[in-house]
Amino acid sequence: METLLFLFPQFNYMAPKEEAYFRMFAVEDLQSPAMKDDSRQKDKERKSRLSLFLTKSGSHENVSPHKKTNTTTSNISPEAALQWSDSFEELLKHTDGVETFSQFLRTEFSEENIEFWLACEEYKTIDSETKRLSKAKYIYTVYIESESPKEVNIDYNTKMAIQKNMEHPTRGCFDAAQMKVFSLMKKDSYPRFLHSDIYMRITRRKGPGATMFRRRSRSCVFNERGEAKTEPSAW
Repeated sequence: METLLFLFPQFNYMAPKEEAYFRMFAVEDLQSPAMKDDSRQKDKERKSRLSLFLTKSGSHENVSPHKKTNTTTSNISPEAALQWSDSFEELLKHTDGVETFSQFLRTEFSEENIEFWLACEEYKTIDSETKRLSKAKYIYTVYIESESPKEVNIDYNTKMAIQKNMEHPTRGCFDAAQMKVFSLMKKDSYPRFLHSDIYMRITRRKGPGATMFRRRSRSCVFNERGEAKTEPSAW
């Protein structure tokens, strides 16, 4: 362990599960060139082990364990949840909104999108160059690299641009990919979320003698060019 700390000081900055991930592969970086040639043949096995590791460790908490909440929909008031329908940007301002939206994405098997977006937000706050390097490699290995366990859907050119930046990652090296994933969630997942059972159960919850909450909201409409517009609608 002392040897790894000396050779890989990133351990001093990592969250526990990122540290465990890094331990999994750090020893292979100490191998000779000949041994590394053999290890390249095991790339798929390594990715499989990483995928299994992430699955056993949980999903959303791998992005930022210290920001993980124990939010349950029963603790969210209808009034608070109704604010999330104002816009996708408004939803992302609320911790409960992000967690509830994440729960919805899990039902669609696309939770990697919000996890990647949150990971990028956290990455941009890192001042330490050493910590930023280890975090960038983590994000790239988990979300960007081809056949990675939680690969997000971005175009080839964007992916290649990120790959070239991995030697010396800048604070904005994931910005283009983050914007594409944000746009995908806003135009595709968010409108479905507003009509999902999980959201309806919160906003239409009634107690004894309570009346139905109503709010002027915005529904998302797309024109022929695929641009999103909002139109008011009443619930």
